Amino acid sequence: MEATLSLRQKALKINLAKRFYGTFAEIGAGQEVARHFFQAGGSSGSIAKTISAYDMTFSDSIYGKEPSGRYVTQSRLLRMLDKEFQLLEERLGETRGKNHQFFVFANTVAALNFQRTNEAHGWLGMRFQDAPGSEVSDVVIHVRMLDPQNLLQQDALGIMGLNLAYASLFLAHDPECFIRSLMDHLDTSRIEVNFIRFGGKIFKDVDNRLMNLQLLKEGYTHAIMFDEQGEVVLANDVLYKKDVLVVRGSYRPPTLVSMDMIKTGVANFAKDFGKKVEDVVTISEITISTLKADDGDITKEDFLARVDLMCAMGQKVLITNYPQYYKLANYFAKFNVPHLGLVLGIYNFQQIFTEEYANVEGGILAALGQLFRDNVKVYIYPYKSEKGAIETLANLKVPAQFDHLFAHIKAMKQIDDVGNYNKDILHIYSSKVLQMVVNNESGWEAMVPPQVAKNINDKCLFGHPCFIGKKNKE
Repeated sequence: MEATLSLRQKALKINLAKRFYGTFAEIGAGQEVARHFFQAGGSSGSIAKTISAYDMTFSDSIYGKEPSGRYVTQSRLLRMLDKEFQLLEERLGETRGKNHQFFVFANTVAALNFQRTNEAHGWLGMRFQDAPGSEVSDVVIHVRMLDPQNLLQQDALGIMGLNLAYASLFLAHDPECFIRSLMDHLDTSRIEVNFIRFGGKIFKDVDNRLMNLQLLKEGYTHAIMFDEQGEVVLANDVLYKKDVLVVRGSYRPPTLVSMDMIKTGVANFAKDFGKKVEDVVTISEITISTLKADDGDITKEDFLARVDLMCAMGQKVLITNYPQYYKLANYFAKFNVPHLGLVLGIYNFQQIFTEEYANVEGGILAALGQLFRDNVKVYIYPYKSEKGAIETLANLKVPAQFDHLFAHIKAMKQIDDVGNYNKDILHIYSSKVLQMVVNNESGWEAMVPPQVAKNINDKCLFGHPCFIGKKNKE
């Protein structure tokens, strides 16, 4: 990795390279990115045009109207990249196309308004060539601006945009280094990067799921989401003002119990709040701590296997760094979720009454107050011990000092046992299934959904000794 350059050095390196030439199109928060290139000097060597179409009529005339009527969207950003790159090729293809790599930087942003009542966020993107006349590559990111003042947000946006432009032109060969460089001269108290998508010629072998996991590992965001097709999506687009049920698990691998937790959880949640099951957004959530191997690192193959299997079962997947449930509840509160349901196993629920929660700022009372908001209900899935005893809320034991709190929570009727669960599968434990898979023991296939068993066997997932198994059969 090269030493971190100053902002001026980055802009100047692009300006003086004599091979990059392009357009800066910025909507919202000023022309903060282009400003860095003008102030660095030598900008005539790299800038063909800058544009800032603030007025909606002008913007629609240039880029077309958005069906949603919204302007700070990924689709708007892509329209901007399409239009501006097309103009570069049409107007400068013959004169500069043989010796220059064209690029377009674009953003569409809503910085903090004067009343401070809006969400400050934006979409930024680069479309660029890696050689004159070559096919293009794209990088698109979404950011949340966290500074308390509009002027500071503009400054952060300008830095992020410059970092994105520099990384696209000089670090595209190393996507992980690319991602780390986005926060040069910034920190996570100022800006959050919660989505990234690479595409096009240079990035044809890049797995965007792993790149978004990198954002989470670097601490640039707290959560990433995948839809049922395994595509990375922006959580706000999926969750905003929707009723949501979250089922936490390790899903290593998904078992019949995992699927029963989801099925019974959503049925109970829909009934309690008078909703249709199909109108509830159901999410399988995995904390990043459960992705870590014994050495503390995250195994990419293990991560991809879990996401692929849950998506194959028709589930949306959320990966978070929220081990505490109250933080998870706070996360969903940002999306104005009308009703939130959490399905927890007995063991996971007992973690609430531990020192980890008692030692948070404000103590366990503050943590429980944030978890049990007026719109939140927790469902407990039972546990069957090796002796055959079934544990539910009725016989759940918590430390004596928390007995009164536990009784209060139950009296609030914001916690309940999951009803109509399948008693015949409570003997299935994910850890036991995993051990059987690794040891190539028979019988584990009956403990997981058929599609999960087929994928594990066909793709040698979770340490499955496929070749050993094949050799034995031979």
